[in-house]
Amino acid sequence: QVQLVESGGGSVQAGGSLRLSCAASGYTFSSYCMGWFRQAPGKEREKVATINSAGYTTYADSVKGRFSISQNSALDTLYLQMNSLKPEDTAMYYCAADVRFYCPVSFSYWGRGTQVTVSS
Repeated sequence: QVQLVESGGGSVQAGGSLRLSCAASGYTFSSYCMGWFRQAPGKEREKVATINSAGYTTYADSVKGRFSISQNSALDTLYLQMNSLKPEDTAMYYCAADVRFYCPVSFSYWGRGTQVTVSS
């Protein structure tokens, strides 16, 4: 059973930084895509960043140049380094994973989320 557990959320002032972590267990897929999503109250869920087993990354336009997605060498932890945070980055952030190499529209596995709040 694939399990994803996020951590690292919190409250920060605008311009600050946070690093989110997602501990992944229960899978040893050679091909995969993992990603970070976020959802603010009253808004639709937004894809923030993805990375696949080839190391190819994608970012939402709203976070390009500020956020960075990466994995540890054991490939069991996903990170999202968030710099120059803005109040509009405030949301619940979710980690997601899928066995497909090409990142899908809908991911199969999800964590429970970690809250990020950015104050002005």
